[in-house]
Amino acid sequence: MLENKLGMSADKAEKGYLSGMMVFEFFSPNMPAIAASAGVDFLMYDMEHTAIGTDILRQQMAACRGLDLVPLVRVPSAEANIIAQVLDIGAHGIMVPMVETAAQAADIVRRAYYPPLGKRGTAFSIAHDDFQPGAPVQKMKAANEKILVIAMIETEDGLKNVDEIAATPGIDVLWLGHFDLTSSLGIPGQLDNPVYIEAVRNISYAAAANGKFAGYMAADKEFASHYWKQGYRMLAYGLDHLLLMSALSDGLSHIRQLAEEG
Repeated sequence: MLENKLGMSADKAEKGYLSGMMVFEFFSPNMPAIAASAGVDFLMYDMEHTAIGTDILRQQMAACRGLDLVPLVRVPSAEANIIAQVLDIGAHGIMVPMVETAAQAADIVRRAYYPPLGKRGTAFSIAHDDFQPGAPVQKMKAANEKILVIAMIETEDGLKNVDEIAATPGIDVLWLGHFDLTSSLGIPGQLDNPVYIEAVRNISYAAAANGKFAGYMAADKEFASHYWKQGYRMLAYGLDHLLLMSALSDGLSHIRQLAEEG
């Protein structure tokens, strides 16, 4: 099971699903501990749509150390050596945007895994292996056993090739990128369009048929319920700043109501 691959605690590994949060704005040293206290399985740090770099990520990866959660990173692309960099500084896995073919998926796997499974450059006694001494062969084996690779399906071509991408050894999760996918399909933002609804099912089916997880970022409870029913078992519940905004807005609305009532 995917949960076991991530080295999660026994109670979490038996759930059969993963739940967490996307991190766009909050990089406090205590943020990972706060999220762990709330019960997340993972934090997904975003490099694609934010300005964060590896210096901020290094601090956050260190803050995640020893907590019962898995730090993951959405890299901006698969073109540069950023995949190896974020894994070296302590990320347990990567999410790659706009994966469109099985060949692209296989190339991502090669970048993420050490030999013999891939061609990731070797560096030891650093953050990814907890600065510990030991035999390189064993360290590479241990790293390969825990790495999580997530392929985002968010283009028309990616959707067409979703079965082949899902079948690629080393790909663990198919992640639905709803806004980019609808834009690529010519129906931007139309989440109730039959074409999109069919795409949601096809991604979930492809993942299940290949023993992989389907993943999605649920903006609220309604979204979480809907995509759970569609077979999505790796769910990020909201973006960090939107969760704060929602909770604060709700509280302020209550105060305004109290004031109106006198």
